[in-house]
Amino acid sequence: MTPDGKVSVYLLQQGIWDMPLESMPLASGYLKAAALTDDRIRQSADIKIFNYRGGVTLTEMANEIFTDGAPDILACSVLGWNFRTFGSLAETFKQLNPDGWVIFGGTHVTDQARRTFSMFSDVDIIVNGEGELVFPDLLNRYLDGASRHRLGTVNGISFRGLDGDIVTTLPRDRIQDLDVIPSPVLTGALELTDDNGAFRYDVALMETNRGCPYKCAFCYWGGAIGQRVRAFSRERLRQELELYASLKVHTICLCDANFGLLPIDEEFVDDVIEIRERTGYPRALESSWAKNKSKVFYRIVRKMKEAGLRSSFTLALQTLNPEALRLMNRKNMKVNEWEDLVAWLNSENLECYAELIWGAPGETVESFLEGYDRLSSYVSRIAVYPILLLPNTDYSEKKEEYGIVCVRGDTDDFEYVLAHNTMTMADNQKMQRFLFWSRVLADAAVFRHSWVALRELGEVTQSQVLRRMDEWIAATDDPAAVPLREACTIGTATPGAAIDYLYRDPEAKRLLERWWEESIRPSLPAEQAPVLDEIFRYDLLTQPVYRNESGGFADGVSTMLIGDDEYAVRTGITLAYDVPRIVAQLRAGERPDTDPATITLDLYYRIGVESFTTTTNSEEIVHFMGRTKDALFGPGDLDDSSSDGPYTSLLRDTGSCG
Repeated sequence: MTPDGKVSVYLLQQGIWDMPLESMPLASGYLKAAALTDDRIRQSADIKIFNYRGGVTLTEMANEIFTDGAPDILACSVLGWNFRTFGSLAETFKQLNPDGWVIFGGTHVTDQARRTFSMFSDVDIIVNGEGELVFPDLLNRYLDGASRHRLGTVNGISFRGLDGDIVTTLPRDRIQDLDVIPSPVLTGALELTDDNGAFRYDVALMETNRGCPYKCAFCYWGGAIGQRVRAFSRERLRQELELYASLKVHTICLCDANFGLLPIDEEFVDDVIEIRERTGYPRALESSWAKNKSKVFYRIVRKMKEAGLRSSFTLALQTLNPEALRLMNRKNMKVNEWEDLVAWLNSENLECYAELIWGAPGETVESFLEGYDRLSSYVSRIAVYPILLLPNTDYSEKKEEYGIVCVRGDTDDFEYVLAHNTMTMADNQKMQRFLFWSRVLADAAVFRHSWVALRELGEVTQSQVLRRMDEWIAATDDPAAVPLREACTIGTATPGAAIDYLYRDPEAKRLLERWWEESIRPSLPAEQAPVLDEIFRYDLLTQPVYRNESGGFADGVSTMLIGDDEYAVRTGITLAYDVPRIVAQLRAGERPDTDPATITLDLYYRIGVESFTTTTNSEEIVHFMGRTKDALFGPGDLDDSSSDGPYTSLLRDTGSCG
């Protein structure tokens, strides 16, 4: 109980990434907002959210959460990365309050009562599915004085009965009218600002809809696969956008499975654009885009481009191998007809990246690399993830059929696939190194412009570049390679550390230049080597800019405010070739003139990439890349002092930082 006699309820959430800023605890915010709409709960309960970054230790959490004793109810939003942590906190909680309730909810424990209860005897209740309507029912039963072993009237949960047997109540229907869930943003259930009044999270999270019509074998999207998609109302979403704009939120990330599928998605983008044109915010919109691209998607993309609203358009292909697609339940999805879409995005000069999964049943090393290079001939930013077995998925239920051998993570509760009928452990170990370099060099865009040039002018495939990097780093005696060798260790690989090192450390850039000279340049056609040298140099020049130890920047870098965002600026950069033109023409499928043509340009870098590199958050990293004036502002915007756009009247030079 609190000092004023209220029931004390703690909601716990922990993100996966260890960043300077927290991830927004949207799930806990929904639960708190839903509970506080009940007059009885609002008057009788005190609900607090404890939100933690990925790097916060169990001991740190326990010391903060239980400083003033244990609450009456501890409710945890459980995912694979915090399953063990919250299980341990439940044990500590019960030592302090044996009669208290521990509630687990989230995708990792839904319909997993037997395993969860057997591992963590101090967990009392598991919520199976959406929790916003279940949570108030449980709080009311607590206020009624009910036993945690007599909750059979609450649908959608599992608990231990008086005899110790597991009781699972009737399932609760999916929430059809999502607006019955109060907005945690508009109700104030979530704290949005820090002590200085600034937006406190790395990005703003929003849901515009729930559900997914597909049944992919690897996926458990909140238990909503094969479900009708349900949407929040336009007015509610617009109010949230207005609030975020007033807080000058740069990036909004949507938690939807298939944004761009529904007509209401276009209305949402219309509202984002109108609010941005009026206020200057948000600057970027990221999402998991609809797998099958409709006319709605193309209209949305066109509008976003015309408005200068940035995003990364994702091709969630997962594999290009027909047999793996069949076993994945994706063989007949239109997402497989992707070539025309990518060609269109490239012709529109829009940012596009793809996702693949390595290690799916039916896949082999040869089939995967063949698909990887086929895909990379259209899009260079390819995020490759190792296959994981998630609870309640088709793969998890067919482990024996596919001959799957797996191991639980050291610190998380995911099952990592080591081998199966078409993949040996040796195959997997070889490919884990490939995945590392793909995440670092391609997905995180350490190289961004060289890929298309190497392929079209140098006749070198993307997979060849990645494998050459792996081989060269393993063999070189250069001491600057040591951090990369340490980061690329099977079982403990840390792509974020490698990305941060390659962007931040001058020695790493020297190392890349040496690798280019020793591993790549000797195999290039002599007539194309000079222009490829300059494109590679441009790649290094456009990598994000870091502050140095004193808080400043390297010589020759000044800073400028554009709206409320600080940019680093390098002026007067001279290139021996018109690299931006050459790369743009190559991406558009044209054969450019590669004769020497000296050009001079300025590059603008949004400041603050340090918050995202160690997390390998590639969707955000690309927003910090060096861009030309035209690429960032549009032709002529920066020079036109009469423009009334949201940026041009707000430019201010803040001086040079040595």
